[in-house]
Amino acid sequence: MMFSRKTKNNCIVSMIAFSLATLLGCGDDSKSIGKPKQINNAVINNVIAKAEIHNPSLFTRKDESLYISFHDLGLDSHFSESLGVRHSQKLLPSQHVDMDFDGQVDGILFTTDLLGSETLDIEVVKSTPIPNFEKRTQAEISHKQGGEWGVHEKYPDTQFKGYTGGDFVNVDTLTPEKQYTDHSNWIRYEGPGIESDKVGYRIYLDRRNGFDIFGKLIPEPVLQKVGQDGYASYHEMQPWGMDLLKVGSSLGAGGFGLWHKNTVSLISDVDTWTATIQENGTQQSSFSIDYKGWKSPLGRQDLTATVSMKAGSRLAHLVLDMTAEAETMAVGVVKHNDTDFIQGDVDITGKAFSYIASWGKQSLDGGQLGMAVFFRKELLQDVTQDENNYLAILSPQGNPSDKNKQAMRLDYYFAAVWDKESGITTKQDFVNYLEQQAEILTIQPRVRLKTQRSASAQSGPLTADKALSWAKLLADSELTRKGLTYNHDGWDVNRKRVPKFEYDIVGIFPNTFYQLGELTGEHRYKEVLPKVTGSFIESDGTIKRYQKNSFNIDAVAPGVAVLSLYKATGEEKYRKAADILRDQLKDQPKTSEGAFWHKQKYTSQVWLDGVYMGMPFLAEYSNLFEQGHSLEEVVNEFVLTRKYLKDKETGYYYHAWDEQKKQNWANPETGVSPEFWARGMGWMVMSLVDVLALIPDSEAELRAPLLQIAKEVAVSLEQAMDKDTHTWWQIMDKPGAVGNYRESSSSAMFTYFYAKAVGHGYIDQKYQSLAVSAYKGLLNEFILVHDDGTISMTNQCYVAGLGFGRDGSYRYYMTEPVWKNDAKGSMPFILASMAMHEMLTE
Repeated sequence: MMFSRKTKNNCIVSMIAFSLATLLGCGDDSKSIGKPKQINNAVINNVIAKAEIHNPSLFTRKDESLYISFHDLGLDSHFSESLGVRHSQKLLPSQHVDMDFDGQVDGILFTTDLLGSETLDIEVVKSTPIPNFEKRTQAEISHKQGGEWGVHEKYPDTQFKGYTGGDFVNVDTLTPEKQYTDHSNWIRYEGPGIESDKVGYRIYLDRRNGFDIFGKLIPEPVLQKVGQDGYASYHEMQPWGMDLLKVGSSLGAGGFGLWHKNTVSLISDVDTWTATIQENGTQQSSFSIDYKGWKSPLGRQDLTATVSMKAGSRLAHLVLDMTAEAETMAVGVVKHNDTDFIQGDVDITGKAFSYIASWGKQSLDGGQLGMAVFFRKELLQDVTQDENNYLAILSPQGNPSDKNKQAMRLDYYFAAVWDKESGITTKQDFVNYLEQQAEILTIQPRVRLKTQRSASAQSGPLTADKALSWAKLLADSELTRKGLTYNHDGWDVNRKRVPKFEYDIVGIFPNTFYQLGELTGEHRYKEVLPKVTGSFIESDGTIKRYQKNSFNIDAVAPGVAVLSLYKATGEEKYRKAADILRDQLKDQPKTSEGAFWHKQKYTSQVWLDGVYMGMPFLAEYSNLFEQGHSLEEVVNEFVLTRKYLKDKETGYYYHAWDEQKKQNWANPETGVSPEFWARGMGWMVMSLVDVLALIPDSEAELRAPLLQIAKEVAVSLEQAMDKDTHTWWQIMDKPGAVGNYRESSSSAMFTYFYAKAVGHGYIDQKYQSLAVSAYKGLLNEFILVHDDGTISMTNQCYVAGLGFGRDGSYRYYMTEPVWKNDAKGSMPFILASMAMHEMLTE
C-alpha cells in the first residue's frame, strides 16, 4: 500500500501518541505543582516548568535575554494563556514572542541579570494577568496623512514628489508610493525605526537602504518623539539624544548589499519596499522590510530583512531571506576619515562569532562612536574595504534548490556604541566590549529544563518495554521532524547544505533505524536505510559525494550501513561500494606503529573517534569477505589508541594524539590534546562493544585486549559519572567548571556501552544497576515531551574537532554550540534504549 508523506506523518503521530500513552500509564500530567500564589499583583496558578540557568562567562551578563518555546514547555503551539517567569518569588520581565517571525506567538522571552559564573533557578508559571513590565524596546513606522503631494524640493524635475501638510500617523505596515524618495517629508525619519533602552536605529525606506543611528541619552522609548517637526531637529542634540551618523553612499551602521565582482551593489532598484512592524514589546521589538523585485547584477529576486532588538542590548539582529541564490553578500559599516578599523579573531571554530568594527570621532556631535558587525566565522569569506565602507564578505546559507522555501538566508548582528550613552570612551574599552559581546553570542547560557509534562512521562519503574517505547518515540519524532531528508537529493538540516556521505546522517542515522526495524519488525524503520544510505550508491557501486583521496576516516563509517544493505538485499552494488571503502583503509596513511591517521590533512594524528569511524566496518567487512583476516588489525587499532590516548591517572582518554607533536593543541612532550572530551570517549566505547560482538568467542586471545579495555573504562566511566544526575559532563574531569554542562550524546553512548557490555557479559553484572541509573538519567535530564506527543533530546554538543581554529583548550569546547535532536546524540539514545531493552529482557 502506498502512502503520501502527509498520511505517513499522520500515522507516525498516531503511533507516537500510543507509545506516549503507554509510558504515561495512569499518570495525570494536568496536576499543578504547588498552590496558586499572588506575586507582583499577578495570580500564579501553577508551575509549568523549572529551569536552571548557568552563566558560562566569568563576567556579568546584564540583561541576558532567554527564550523558551511553548513546544519545549510541553504546551500547545497555539497556547494563549498568560505565562510568567519567576525567580526568588519575583516575576522577571517577560514577553510572549514570535521568535521565528511566522505570525504565530511561539514562546516566552525573559530578561535577567546573570553574575559571572552564576547559576540561578527559575520557574515558568501560569500568570493572570501579565504584569505591566517596563517598556524597554520599540519598533515603529509613521507617515503623514491629510496633506498632499507636490514638487520635490531636492528633485524638482523628476518623478519624485514632496509631501506638504498633514500629520504623522503610526501604522503597522507601509509601502511607499512610486513618487516617494528620500527627503519627501512623508515618512517620519525616512523609514522604520527600532530601539532598545541603549540605542536606536533606522533604515532608509528608499533607494539608499542605509542604516543610521539614534544615540540615546535616556533609557525610555524615544522614537515616537523623533521627527515630528521634520528632519532637521534630530540632527541637533535634543534632551533624548540625536542622530549620530553621516551615512552618505555607504551601508551605514551595519547595512548589507550584494558583493559581486569586488563591488558592493546596494539594494536600490526594487519594485516596492514594504515595512511591517512585527512586534512592539517590552522586551523585544522587530520589523521587517520586503524588497520586492530587486534587480541585481545576478538577476531579479525578492528579499526580506527582519531586524529585532532586545532589552538592555545595543545589538540588532538582522535575518536576510532571499528567494534566489547569491554566493556572497557584503555587510559593513561606513568608513570615515581618521577612524580605526578593528577586526576580531578569526582563528576560531566555525560557529563562533567574530566581528569587524570602526572607532573614532565619527559621531555628528563630535564624540567617540564605535560601530560593529558580528557574524559567525563559518560565513566569512573575506574582510576588505572600499571607498565608503569597512566590509565583511559573507556567504548566505540555505537550500537554493528548494523552490518552496526561502532560497538563501544570512543572519548577523550590528551594534553602535556612543560615548555619551555607554561610558565607553577609549578604543580599548570598545574592544573589551566587542570581545564580551562576541563571547555572549558564541557561548549561550546553559539551560537545564524540567517540564511538568516530561516528568509525568518519565515517572515509574524502568522496564524492557518502556525502554523500547522510548526508542520508538524518539525514532518516530525524528521521522516526523526530518522524514528522509538526509537522502542524496534531500537536505542536511543542520549543516545547511546538500547531504554528503557523512558518518552521522548517512551512517549511524539510517543504520540505527534499520536495527530498530529488525528488533520491532516495523517497516517504517527499516525503509530509512535503503532510502537514505541506498540513495548514495550507484548501480555500479560508485558512492556519490565520496572522495577517497581525502582519506577521511569519517567517510568509512557509513560502510556499516552499506554492509547492512548488502546483507538485507544481496545486491552486488552494495558489495562493490563496501569494497571501495575497504580500499580506502588499505591505503589510509598510518602512524609509525600502524594506527590510522584521521584524515590526510591531519598529518600523523590519531583521533579518539576514529576507532568508531573505521573499526566496526573493517571488522564486519573482514568477517563477510576476508574470513576475518583483518580482525587483528582492528584489535591493534584499539591497543594503539589505548597506548597513545589513555591517561594513566584517571583512565580517561584524550581527544587526539599527534605523533609529530607539532600541532598547536598537542602537548610538546606527549603529543596528546589537553582535554577529555566526553563524546570522543563515547565513540570509542561504542565501537568497543560493537567490535567485540563481531569477534567470535573462539578467538579468546584476540578478544582479550578488548575485554581488558572494557573492564578499565567501566571503572573510569563510573568515576566520571555525575552523582546527582547519573549523566556525564562535556569535559569529563571538570564537573561544575564555568560553562561546562551535562552533555547528552556522550551520556547516551556511555549508557549504551554499559547496557550492551553487561548484556553480553563483557563486564561484571554489578554494573547493571549503573546502566539502569544512567538510562534514567538520560530520560530525566535530557528528554522533553511535547504537546503533540513527540519528544526531543537536548543539550547535545553539536560538534568538536582540532586544528583549523580549534585549539583543543577548555574554552574551545565551551564555544561549540549546544544543540538538540542531532543524529550524533539521538541515534545513540535509540541504541542505548534497545540495549537496555535487551539487557532487561534477559
